[in-house]
Parts: sequence; C-alpha cells; structure tokens
Amino acid sequence: MKTSLYISTATVYNLQLAVRSSNTEVSEFFPKLSDKYRMKMFGCLLSLLCFLVMAPSMNSWSAATDVETCAGTVAMRYRNDKISITDFGGVGDGRTLNTLAFRAAIFRIQHLRRRGGTLLYIPPGVYLTESFNLTSHMTLYLAGGAVIKATQNTWNWPLIAPLPSYGRGRELPGGRYISFIHGDGVRDVVITGENGTIDGQGDVWWNMWRQKTLRFTRPNLIEFMHSRHIIISNVIFQNSPFWNIHPVYCSNVVIRYVTILAPHDSPNTDGIDPDSSSNVCIEDSYISTGDDLVAVKSGWDEYGIAYGRPSSGITIRRITGSSPFAGIAIGSEASGGVENVLAEHINLYSMGIGIHVKTNIGRGGFIKNITVSDVYLENVRTGIKISGNVGDHPDDKFNPNALPLVSGIRINQVWGVKVQQPGLIHGIRNSPFTGICLSNISLQGVPGPTTTPWKCSDVSGGASGVSPSPCVELISTHDSGSCSISY
Repeated sequence: MKTSLYISTATVYNLQLAVRSSNTEVSEFFPKLSDKYRMKMFGCLLSLLCFLVMAPSMNSWSAATDVETCAGTVAMRYRNDKISITDFGGVGDGRTLNTLAFRAAIFRIQHLRRRGGTLLYIPPGVYLTESFNLTSHMTLYLAGGAVIKATQNTWNWPLIAPLPSYGRGRELPGGRYISFIHGDGVRDVVITGENGTIDGQGDVWWNMWRQKTLRFTRPNLIEFMHSRHIIISNVIFQNSPFWNIHPVYCSNVVIRYVTILAPHDSPNTDGIDPDSSSNVCIEDSYISTGDDLVAVKSGWDEYGIAYGRPSSGITIRRITGSSPFAGIAIGSEASGGVENVLAEHINLYSMGIGIHVKTNIGRGGFIKNITVSDVYLENVRTGIKISGNVGDHPDDKFNPNALPLVSGIRINQVWGVKVQQPGLIHGIRNSPFTGICLSNISLQGVPGPTTTPWKCSDVSGGASGVSPSPCVELISTHDSGSCSISY
C-alpha cells in the first residue's frame, strides 16, 4: 500500500529559512567545520528538504499531488550493464591521476554498446583527473563520498573551437578550453548518484582571470553540445572554473536535485545556463555562486543572429539560492531569441538582483512570453530589473541597428524584504519594451534613506497590486490588452 508524503510549500520555505537564517546558527550545529564546508552542508540540507517534498514516487512514497514537475521530459534509464572506474585502474586517493581510467572506461562503453547502455560507477574516494568526454547511452554514477576532482594543471587543458553562436570564446578571442566533463552529439546520458561531488578546483582559473593571464576562455564544469535526452540529478557541483552546467544546442534536458556551490567572489561562475536549447527542465535545486544562478541564453550579437537557434520551453521551478548577481536571468546573450520561459517558486537571499531580463543594442533577437511567479526575495539590491543596456559585444562588427524585441513579460506573486530598489525597467528608445505586466508584488525596503523608487523608460504595460507603486509608464497603460500573454 502506498502512502503519500505531503509537506506544504510554505512549510518548506519556513524550513529553508530556519536552515539558512545565519551562519552563526549553522556554526552552532557544525562548530568544527570551516565556512566552506558549512556552506556545503547547508546546500545539502536544502537539497534534502527539496527531495523530501518533491521526490517522485518510489517505494512507499508518492509525491504530493499538487506539486508540478517537468521531469517527465526525459525518462530515467535503468542500466543492466555496470562497470566501476576501479575496473580500469581508477584510484581514489586524491593524488593519482585517473584520466586514462576515465577515458578507457568510456571507450569501453562507446565501443561495446551494451543493450540499454552502461552505468559507470564511481565509488567513494577522490578521483583526480583531467577533462574527459562522455558518450551516448551511459550513466555516470557517483556514490556518496565520491569526488571527481579536476586537475589544476592548466597547461595541458585541451582547446576546442568557439561556439558558432558566439563567434569566439566568451572571454577572449579564439578558441576555448573544453569543459571538465564534456558531451558533444550524445544522447541518453545521465549524471547522477548519491550526492557525490564534481569539483572543478576553479581557484587557479579565477586567479588567472583576475591577473589577466588567461590565454583562452575558461572551461565550464559540465557542457553538453548538440545533445538530447540528458538527465543531471543528485550531484553536488562545486568550484567551477567558469559556468557550471551549460547545455547548448540541446533538447530534452532535465536538471534537478543538484547543489551548485562557488564562492561569491568567484568570477562568472553561473549556476545553470541553458543556451539555444529547448525543452529544458530545472527543478528542486540549491545554487550559491559568484554569478547568475540560472541564465537563459541564445548566442551573442551577429553570431547568435546568424546561427538563429532560440531557447524555448524552459521551466525553472523550486530553486533556492544566493549570489551577488541575479537569481533568474534572461540574457544578456539572447541574439537567437528566448521564448516561453516559466520560472516559479523561487527563493532568493542576499542577491544583487532578483529577476533580471537583460539585452543590448546590437543583440537583435527577441525575448517574449516570460512568466515569473511565486518568488521570495530577502536582502536584495534590486528586486526586478529589465534592461536594454547590459552586456558587452564580441567585436566591433555587431550591427547597431539590430535591436532586440522584448514583449510579454509577466511577473506576479513576488514578496520581498530588505529590497534596496524595487524595480528598474529601461527599454530601448527605438525598440521599447511592451507588455510588461506586474501584479501582486510587495517589495519592502530597508529602513533609512537607502531605498530608491522604481525607475522606468521606454516601456509600456500594466501593473496591479504593486507596492511600492511602480512607474507611471506601467500604471497609465494598465488594461487587459496590454497584459495578454500566450504561454
């Protein structure tokens, strides 16, 4: 007989608040842990809370009937064929280099082609390795206590071509360093386990960025290109050299029950960046990094316009996190277009910006049919920002007449405390933002003169139940027609 485990969303939020309320309280529970490992423990606790509430049916549990999920986009595969990294000479002592072991194991999976694919098991231990490529029909399974750790020898790191929708490396002209774990043209791949860790040891890359000694763009932690039917779940990702999880030119991707950690001063360590991809599900995860937690992208200026592949059908649900930058971001590289994005039940603490839609002159493309709802913000510099003057250009060949079209953005049910500025919406003079619809929003400021009012320009839409009152551009045009969105 199945029983149903149900905990309300409000209860989860209260539990999360209790867990993350202050480092002092966490210290009382874990007095002998360093700040780094307290943060890791904190992320694990939040992931556990999400798991208890949102986990799908298994054994005697069934998920609460009112909890929506998009995880059915990709079916989890059971692999009859199982191998261990130790079968190929893998040693988890934290010192031995395991690159050949990983490459040999994946070569075996690729060429033997067992029916139903193969699971590569990583037992407890610390497995130091250089970058490696995944193959189709495989599961990379990390046991509890297993760590796949990137070597910090940057001189032998392989280079690959720039993404065609970017035209060059995101940081520097030319190629880019391959991601630590990479998949190109693969399908039916799962990265999962018992909350083992993938550690990019990114501090050496961050220091090169700070010292301006990088030769090429830093590697992502995980990148899938031209791939489909991908699942990433129940893994801790930490200290990425650059972006953490980057599905680009992909379809049918599920990312859930993950914890992503990086210091708040680590540069450009975005959490999850779906890029020119479709049918992407991001759910039930904790992210604390040095840049945007989730950023939807689709290419950069003239290169993204020419490649012309939008991001569409992106669902972001039940994400908790902290960052000096944005919680949920669209852009700024959105030249291929972004449409049909749903983000809901988001908890953000100690943020630079809560919700950020960002583009620029020369980007071209479009951003439309974006829905964000049920968001809690605490200690945030700017609650909502929709801006047409954000982001740099890859070179001087961009077309200044390539103006992005931004329309149909609905933000509702947002509650914030300690928000310094409630909102900033600046469209583009020759391409104003339209259909910007705000409803049921309360963004309480901080005591004293530091709180600033809404600021808007080149925007039209409507507002209802927004406190403090938004700019007159929204109030004066409030009608049902200006707030229609077909998602």
